Amino acid sequence: MERDDIIEYSLHTHHSEEEGKKIRAKIWKVTAILTLITTVEIIVGIYAPRYLVTPTVWLLIKFGYIGLTILKAAYIVLVFMHLGDERKNLRWVILAPYGLFILYLIFIVLTEGTYVNGVWNTLM
Repeated sequence: MERDDIIEYSLHTHHSEEEGKKIRAKIWKVTAILTLITTVEIIVGIYAPRYLVTPTVWLLIKFGYIGLTILKAAYIVLVFMHLGDERKNLRWVILAPYGLFILYLIFIVLTEGTYVNGVWNTLM
């Protein structure tokens, strides 16, 4: 029995094969960039365990992870949410509040973590 309620999306495409190739190339490019960044994060995580590096290097690694994660998130928003096709001012209006929120969140986490660590050391 053949179903007649399944939509065939290829019949509703509004672009040529050449434009389709460009779109697929863009998807592969995005996949490669995100895979590369994730691979760097994993390699650093494997080959730079905390007990092998100095506290300063460990702090740089942590901030590096935060930076790479924010970079991946911004790239995903720009590409998959089509924000990269918008005007520069609109991009900043949308991305800047998130960036400020992330910086504020990092500040709060570090401040509260330092406070809790101080209280914990006092109790022990």
